[in-house]
Amino acid sequence: MQHHAYNRLGSGGAGGGGGTPSPPASPRRSPRIHRRGGKTGGGRGATLAPPRTLAQRMAWMLLSLLLRRQAIFLFAPLLYVAAMIFYMGTLPLDSVPRIISRPAPGSVYRSPMLYERLRADMEADNSSDGLATVWKHSFKDDRWRPCINTSADVLPDSNGYIFIEANGGLNQQRTSICNAVAVAGYLNATLVIPYFPYHSIWRDPSKFNDIYDKDHFISTLINEVHVVDKVPEFLMERFGNNMSNVFNFKIKAWSSIQYYKDAVLPKLAEEKLIRFSPFANRLSFNAPSAVQRLRCLANFEALRFSNPITTLAEKLVSRMKERSVDNNGRYIAVHLRFEEDMVAFSCCIFDGGEEEKQDMIAARERGWRGKFTKPGRIIRPGAIRINGKCPLTPLEVGLMLRGMGFSNDTAIYLASGKIYKAEKTMAPLLEMFPLLQTKETLASAEELAPFKNYSSRMAAIDYSVCLHSEVFVSTQGGNFPQILIGHRRYLYGGHSKTIKPDKRKLALLFDNPNIGWKSLKRQLLNMRAHSDAKGIEMKRPSDSIYSYPCPDCMCLSNKTEILRSSSVR
Repeated sequence: MQHHAYNRLGSGGAGGGGGTPSPPASPRRSPRIHRRGGKTGGGRGATLAPPRTLAQRMAWMLLSLLLRRQAIFLFAPLLYVAAMIFYMGTLPLDSVPRIISRPAPGSVYRSPMLYERLRADMEADNSSDGLATVWKHSFKDDRWRPCINTSADVLPDSNGYIFIEANGGLNQQRTSICNAVAVAGYLNATLVIPYFPYHSIWRDPSKFNDIYDKDHFISTLINEVHVVDKVPEFLMERFGNNMSNVFNFKIKAWSSIQYYKDAVLPKLAEEKLIRFSPFANRLSFNAPSAVQRLRCLANFEALRFSNPITTLAEKLVSRMKERSVDNNGRYIAVHLRFEEDMVAFSCCIFDGGEEEKQDMIAARERGWRGKFTKPGRIIRPGAIRINGKCPLTPLEVGLMLRGMGFSNDTAIYLASGKIYKAEKTMAPLLEMFPLLQTKETLASAEELAPFKNYSSRMAAIDYSVCLHSEVFVSTQGGNFPQILIGHRRYLYGGHSKTIKPDKRKLALLFDNPNIGWKSLKRQLLNMRAHSDAKGIEMKRPSDSIYSYPCPDCMCLSNKTEILRSSSVR
């Protein structure tokens, strides 16, 4: 009975005729037989798959293991790192690739390398004539009228005397004088011939009449401003004949002319003698047209260099024209600022190595004790160069001018102080422009002797020769180029033939180790054309009247307005 029951249960399970069916087998554990045609069974058309190789079986087993134990993937990164460490440990040290760090842009002075690489192409390209094509634009504006109109009115009685100390170098002193003329005229005061204090940086004991023609200065302003050579004796007796006892007005930099009317004029009327020390940059550029007119009159008409300076400067101009006879007497003047103090102040690094480094440290300590060694001060020479703050070297000036189309037969006058390491640094510039001259090469030792130890007088000679050049090239900011540019605009009817390079762009060009001569020249010609366009721009409100003697500021003769505003009631 039991045997028959077992047979019935078994036959029902297989044929489905009755009883409880058995559960289906697990697909993961059931054998799989792959046949062609996709059918299963034991028919004659079915064929078994070819047997797997050992490698395939091992891969299948590994894959099955990973599928069943998926948490092992969490350890994969650790296994990868361990394998890489093991691999790197088997390599010799000399075969490990090294990381080469590039110096920061501008941190390396590459101009000498660029010059050596481009020198052959530059010398082969000497056909262009920069002087013949330097100025494409011309200034055509009937509004331009120079400030030569003076008044014939009689000046009223003065409100008092003004004594100023014009500190600084030649052109800083010049702006102080012009500002003093404007203030004195505005306050209807008498201006005492300015005093030039001795300074340890410029080391020049020159007085006003050593540099300027004092008689011409007084006579030009005779109907505009009271000017006297010295304070009257009776007035000095009130102060014990000691100028230090005179009330000193401490004027803030760039003060408005209204401040002088509100604060200075009452004190002037009370004391009858006041002094301003120091007086550099003590008057705002933004001033009424009548004040601007007095500034222009003083700068462009009243201030004329003394006879010894003018005589030598005229000789040097004549000699420069003789040396540029092939260019119809036209020459270029370049203002180069590569003296030791300028290089030190810039904090830029050039190619002098350890010797240059020690020289600059010593120069900074002499001129600006402690200024560059303050705690927390960080100096980044590369950033300074890329920002266009480094002074151009003589080599870079030569590369720039050759790239701008000036051939090597162009006569150049170089206005400069004592060049740092001149024998070394000037050599490339002389190779590119063999006709280059300075006041030392144009004048004899006897002619220069009266000026040799006076920096302001030597600067005045440079100023005069640059003033009459065909083109003036400014390589660094400062009072010298700014005032000279304005003076040339004044002389040439509003159009200053001046090249002011984009020093940021120059730094990038000279720092490019792959640039070719044609590409460099194209960029520099565009830079010159941009300077050409800027030469005819009119004055903006923020610009100095000394750089932009514009017509609307120069031609208003409003002296009556000045006298009314400054009268003491």
